[in-house]
Amino acid sequence: MEIALRAVEDSDLPVFFRQMTDPTALRMAAFGPKDPADRAAFDAHWRRIRASPDVLRTVLADGAVVGSAAVYGEPGEREVTYWIERAYWGRGVATAALRALLAEVPERPLYARAAADNAGSLRVLEKCGFRVSARARGFANARGAEIDEVVLTLEE
Repeated sequence: MEIALRAVEDSDLPVFFRQMTDPTALRMAAFGPKDPADRAAFDAHWRRIRASPDVLRTVLADGAVVGSAAVYGEPGEREVTYWIERAYWGRGVATAALRALLAEVPERPLYARAAADNAGSLRVLEKCGFRVSARARGFANARGAEIDEVVLTLEE
């Protein structure tokens, strides 16, 4: 499977919205929007981030849109985030996409956050060189509760 990144296009947004309303994926990601079914809020969020200087990419697998990846935030505090369609979990897509994104964004350090029980995402981040640097607790909209969170740092 060939994994590639490209700039986000308008036609990607309906795919992202569908992916980000998958209840299983939302629960795993934990820290999502208050109301993932609110299309107006989703559209407003994407208008805002597409107008920002953040690095936003569409993830393609053999040419099909399978997710998104981004680096966002203030210099010195920038974080990575990604969302991969559940049908592609466990197939190396997130790892390949994150490696490609990291190659585009040379600044370090970069940070990442994941629910402490999201073993798949933690594994992806560690394969890409991130190391656990802190633990925290935060309210997870998708779970309606405060949960344990892991903060990871990429130094090199």
